[in-house]
Amino acid sequence: MINNPTAVAETAFHYYRSQDRDAAFPLYADDFTFTSPQDDHIDRAAFFERCFPTADRFREQQLLHVTPADQELVFAYYEYELTTGGRYRNIEAITVRDGLIREVQVFFGGKV
Repeated sequence: MINNPTAVAETAFHYYRSQDRDAAFPLYADDFTFTSPQDDHIDRAAFFERCFPTADRFREQQLLHVTPADQELVFAYYEYELTTGGRYRNIEAITVRDGLIREVQVFFGGKV
């Protein structure tokens, strides 16, 4: 088990990009919640059904900064290009406790 919140967040992004659901699933707590402008506090099952399979929408995705805010909270700042065109940046606030992702809050950024 990875205990460093920054490493957990980076590993989760890697598994998302490679669409390795089997490897990613154990990183997320049973009581995990995901919130974005399109999703309001959905649970782990809904996240893996609705959000996790969307990596094919990206031509590329690059983590620019993964910055710890405290012992549990990590901010991930990333840039991506959609297969349909356009580059964007988002920030995710990721709460990691005891090596498990407990919550992700996504804040959509604008076009780059």
